[in-house]
Amino acid sequence: MLRNFTVWLAVVVCVFAGKARASDERAGAVSVIFDTDLDSDVDDVGALAVLHALADMGEATILAVILTTEDIYAASCADALNTYFGRPDIPIGVCRQQKMRSFSRYTKLVAEEYPHDLKSHEEAEDGGKLYRKILAGQPGGSVAIVTVGHLTNLKNLLLSGPDEHSPLNGLELVKKKVKLWSCMGGNYPRGKEPNFYRPDPESTAICVARWPGTVVFSGGEIGNPIKTGGAVLKEQGSPGSPVRRAYDLYNAFAGRASWDQTAVLYAVRGCGAYWSLHSEGYNHVSADGSNEWRPSPDKPHAYLVEKMAPAELAKVIDALMLHEPRR
Repeated sequence: MLRNFTVWLAVVVCVFAGKARASDERAGAVSVIFDTDLDSDVDDVGALAVLHALADMGEATILAVILTTEDIYAASCADALNTYFGRPDIPIGVCRQQKMRSFSRYTKLVAEEYPHDLKSHEEAEDGGKLYRKILAGQPGGSVAIVTVGHLTNLKNLLLSGPDEHSPLNGLELVKKKVKLWSCMGGNYPRGKEPNFYRPDPESTAICVARWPGTVVFSGGEIGNPIKTGGAVLKEQGSPGSPVRRAYDLYNAFAGRASWDQTAVLYAVRGCGAYWSLHSEGYNHVSADGSNEWRPSPDKPHAYLVEKMAPAELAKVIDALMLHEPRR
């Protein structure tokens, strides 16, 4: 009898200890809204896979996926990816101001081949309104926004007025709720990068100039030499993985630059051994979407500077992209 009681007690202690560890992981996790142009390139898929891997490790909580894209199958593709990774109920928002079309190499087939319940673009929520709803429900200074595409939905958030979710306008809501904007966009110290100029440079200029808090930019020069998703994903990736399938459809098994993955990794893990920050000055964006880092005035802007060798950082990102969902 005593032995049985001891075994029972040990089991109870283990269960509660496990719950305590899980609670601690959730408490320490970074709450992320992920804003992506899941369409023209496949590193967006890699970035979402990295985010899910970090969530499984207890390092991140995914609050929403916002689609700032003209691809009509992007929302269903994102839902299929979220479903594969065991998070089918993540809210998905889309941009309502664009004429939708089908042009991606992978979104339609991934949406057709993998289970999900968001059947169409029309069923998704409005991206700007979803931003407001999610932020209104979060504690102050707790949310990291990660953008890896153009910034139309983020602009809609900033320019929004009070609504049923919050009496604050967009700028006030961001200032109160967001601790970090991690932005894949621009080139540093200067240049012209697609996320900033195509197809909505006006939104880029508005967001960068008016952002009321901290923003860290991962420039094109950071992700360009970090080649991931190549032979490693082809040889070691699960044949049933939509991440592997998307890279196959994109013909990226020779490796693809990791622009978007860097913004996710920074938002969750910070600089770590991966990067340092250049933070003196600010990022100026011109009307055509080109950008230039200026030494003054000093604003809460920074950009990533390479520290870890790209080949070594590629191993870190590939390992996260190979992560299989918890079952």
